[in-house]
Amino acid sequence: MFAVLKTGGKQYKVQAGDILRVEKLAADAGEKVQFNDVLMLGGDAPVVGAPFVEGAGVQAEVIEQIKGDKVIKFVKRRRKHSSKRTVGHRQKLTLVKITDILSSGADKSGIKVATGSAPAGEAAPAAKPAKKAEAKAEAPAAAAAADDLTALTGVGPAAAKKLAEAGIESFAALAALSDEQIAAIDTIKVKPEWVEQAKELAQG
Repeated sequence: MFAVLKTGGKQYKVQAGDILRVEKLAADAGEKVQFNDVLMLGGDAPVVGAPFVEGAGVQAEVIEQIKGDKVIKFVKRRRKHSSKRTVGHRQKLTLVKITDILSSGADKSGIKVATGSAPAGEAAPAAKPAKKAEAKAEAPAAAAAADDLTALTGVGPAAAKKLAEAGIESFAALAALSDEQIAAIDTIKVKPEWVEQAKELAQG
């Protein structure tokens, strides 16, 4: 009996005892995993799924986590200012041994389902909404503290952006600058008249 399973975007024809190299799975060596995406079961009475065979599964034991052969990517641009770049890559793989093929009852086997692992450094999906919520909560507070610095004579959008980069986002912050602090700002030259106008606007 054989089965055609799908994992990591690829299809494999397997039978008990076969050893496969598949896309990296989130499992350690010695663990048993189960592939539930079975496209076809072969044998005396072949069964073709639509697209998967319901209740079927392929069980396997993880042998080890390995890396594939190195693939070299070479890019050369033939221009006046030509450039060359060579990059090597080794795909992360999992070596598994097929132990059993189930034609039914795979959903009740209790064995861990084989799933791919997320790339290193990738944030967990559950953490993303929390970060977005924090950013949304902080945004109104920042907007309330900031003033439209383009209201000052001689300050355009570009100058206002440079002032913001220097940590000056309100009339009060600009009005409170001392001569030493003004001299220490590298991103933009702060004009004395801006400070005077900011003092008037900060007082309302």
